[in-house]
Amino acid sequence: MEEALKVTLVQSHLYWENPIANRDHFSEILSSIKEETHLIVLPEMFTTGFTMNAESVAEEKNGPTFLWLQTEAKKKHSAITGSIVIKENGLYYNRLFFVFPDGSFKTYNKKHTFTLAGEHDVYTAGRNHTIIDYMGWKICPLICYDLRFPVWARNAHDYDLLLYVANWPKKRVLAWDVLLKARAIENMSYTIGVNRIGLDDTGHEYLGHSAAYDVLGEHISTTSFEKPFVETISLSKNHIQTNRKHLQFLNDRDEFTLA
Repeated sequence: MEEALKVTLVQSHLYWENPIANRDHFSEILSSIKEETHLIVLPEMFTTGFTMNAESVAEEKNGPTFLWLQTEAKKKHSAITGSIVIKENGLYYNRLFFVFPDGSFKTYNKKHTFTLAGEHDVYTAGRNHTIIDYMGWKICPLICYDLRFPVWARNAHDYDLLLYVANWPKKRVLAWDVLLKARAIENMSYTIGVNRIGLDDTGHEYLGHSAAYDVLGEHISTTSFEKPFVETISLSKNHIQTNRKHLQFLNDRDEFTLA
């Protein structure tokens, strides 16, 4: 079991509905990471931006972006995660890929599709959690709008890291800041959110505010909120174990089952 998990947050602008340009862009960013890292986190829909034009940009599950993720993970000797638009059996999904350094992978389909933008009319909602075992850490990956629903994020699996990838707009960034911190506190888990920056072709602006919090809700990332950045932080398994053992808040969780 690894005591420390080194996670790299990548906050960046995105090229609108241009997977090739975005893959090239992130290849340059990843090649600039010289320090050791175990996990690299990219934003939601990192090859397209948050688009409802799924038919024009969707890839098959073994398409070029998935192959790119495998290549980069092997090259960096690091896991890489982020979500892309996938077409499968005639349906579209906002699907997160978590690709391990050896090229194997896990997926998570976004559960809460963003009705305000009509995402529910285009994308099929996921039904299941994905808990990823990686280097002795249990990781729960979620996507953007999932952040607003604490029951779905509830730490019923004793995970160590709650991870959100997002395209969360400027006009509601206060909610992003508050809810990320709340999820960390209530679940006694490290919580990381990676958001994009810039303006998309629908006129929505994004400020980023990518951040990491420890199990007590302390803000542990240090880079400027609203600029492009690449930051690697170290998470401590001892920090989780010590605080959970001392405070024992998770022992008092209410028991219930989702319908």
